[in-house]
Amino acid sequence: MNTSLMVQKMKRFVAVVLLLLTLGFAVEPINSVASAASAAAAQTRRYRVRRHRTFWQKHRDKLTVAGTTLGGAAIGGLAGGKKGAAIGSLVGAGSGALYTYKIRKRHRRY
Repeated sequence: MNTSLMVQKMKRFVAVVLLLLTLGFAVEPINSVASAASAAAAQTRRYRVRRHRTFWQKHRDKLTVAGTTLGGAAIGGLAGGKKGAAIGSLVGAGSGALYTYKIRKRHRRY
């Protein structure tokens, strides 16, 4: 097998894995559905229950932007070396910030 063909296949595989990891950062944890149900039940009570937020809930915006930055840097690094990694990290950070602060809906109504 040609070594350049093998290198290209390896780069594609790593790029796909990094894309999947990036998408994993953008998805909310599954247990948030259970916490939403308990929050709805807590609203029917007269007294207020203090919610203990998880690490993900406290730092969701920062983690989303950091994950997209890392993903963009990794894909850019695979495509174009150091300069590609720098450009990819900027594009990833920009797209992550755009999604986090402009596109994503903040308040959900159940």
